[in-house]
Amino acid sequence: MTGTHVLEAHQLVKRFGEFEAVKGIDVEIDRGESFGFLGPNGAGKTSTMRMISAVSQPSGGTISIFGLDPRTHGPEIRSRLGVVPKKTHSNWSCQFVTT
Repeated sequence: MTGTHVLEAHQLVKRFGEFEAVKGIDVEIDRGESFGFLGPNGAGKTSTMRMISAVSQPSGGTISIFGLDPRTHGPEIRSRLGVVPKKTHSNWSCQFVTT
């Protein structure tokens, strides 16, 4: 991780017992970019957002938000992050608001 992106995740995994909700995703988001997660129920959207928001620990892979590790800097990350969920049709999308 270089810390040059607002969000950087590589091979991010989230498991609940034997169930793998997030299966090795890679994402890099730069300042000023918007993004959303689309997919059916059970695709891992909420689990991914919980890891990005530093409220759930990843089971594997690496993640950096504002160049910080959410495992050790959760409160600092959450103080700089806003998540605005938006329901459109049958999918949720989220926009991060950074300060």
